[in-house]
Amino acid sequence: KGMETPEKATITRQLKPDSIETERIITVLDETIAKLELSSLIPCIIDSLDRFADMLGPEITNNLIEHQKLSKEMEHLLSSSEEDDTRRAEEQQSCLCLLEQRLKCSVRNVLRLLLANPLLCQALKYKVWERESPAEEFIKAFGEFRNFMLERLLTSPMEEEEKIQFMEDMSLQIKKNAEVITALQAELAAAIQTQEEEIHKKDNVIEDLKTSMQHLTKDCQAGIQHIKQEAEKQREEDLQASQSRCARLQQDIQQLGAQLDALVVEHRVPELALRKRKCRMEMEIVNWIQKYDADMEEKQAEYEKVHAAYTEEKNQLSLLMEKRAVLLQEYSQIEEERRIQEEKKEQALKELNTLTLAATRIQAFWRGYLIRSLYKSKIKKKKGKGKGKRKKTKK
Repeated sequence: KGMETPEKATITRQLKPDSIETERIITVLDETIAKLELSSLIPCIIDSLDRFADMLGPEITNNLIEHQKLSKEMEHLLSSSEEDDTRRAEEQQSCLCLLEQRLKCSVRNVLRLLLANPLLCQALKYKVWERESPAEEFIKAFGEFRNFMLERLLTSPMEEEEKIQFMEDMSLQIKKNAEVITALQAELAAAIQTQEEEIHKKDNVIEDLKTSMQHLTKDCQAGIQHIKQEAEKQREEDLQASQSRCARLQQDIQQLGAQLDALVVEHRVPELALRKRKCRMEMEIVNWIQKYDADMEEKQAEYEKVHAAYTEEKNQLSLLMEKRAVLLQEYSQIEEERRIQEEKKEQALKELNTLTLAATRIQAFWRGYLIRSLYKSKIKKKKGKGKGKRKKTKK
């Protein structure tokens, strides 16, 4: 058997466990495709036999040489039969059949030897890229046939019926869609016709507007000419008025210039006095600013000293607070230890009192027990002596 391809492995995983016949059919088709691919590479291998001789080995090489000889004999026999169709037709037919059988056997032997070495098959597929187009088309068609057979084998009767029903529904839907498309095309044609009519009407309106615009242009040109004439007349009047006004303004400027010169002469002395006063005020302001800067420097130095002292005291305070926190923690620990010791002392004192009370009671009980024991022994001795005296008196 040939080497299992990835497609074959994928299809085998998709098959059901109980579909052994389907798996066998697909395996046969996959092996047939592999053999077809190898057989289509045989002519290319024979053409480059010197290059592949070391890879193929002597046995496969000899079989390929024999196959090449049979192929040439077949081509020669076919060409001779085409040249002379009537002469020795039966003999040529028998020779052709025999040669065909030998050629088939040769192909089977070559394929058997190649398929026995899967690594060699893979190497040949990678190194031989060219195939004849008929062989490629046939392999492609056979692959499509294999996929079609797989689909048919994997499809159950119920799925087949559902598929047929789906196809019928699809064809009915396509027919309905075609009817809808026809109706829409009719509506589209009517809409196009209506739009063309509207466009024709709009063209007529546009022509009318163009005519009216031409008349309006003529009227506008006449109006513009009239406006230009009026504007020219108004410009001449404004120019004359402007010239007279400029003359009046020039006289006013001369008068105002004379007044300005008189005022400058009149106010020159107060201006000098004010300038001197301004200089004195500026000097005073500079002195005040310098004094303010000196005072601010002193205040800044004093502030820096106070701030440094404040910073140092703040640092000392933080250290003291840290020490206080540590001392408070230690004091709390000492208080806790004292409380625990007091509790232990109280517990020990309670236990001692309990033990003392218990010992006192035990001692009292024991003394009472000893006294009772001694008393009982004395009573028994007295009773014994009294009995002995009584016996002696009776004798």
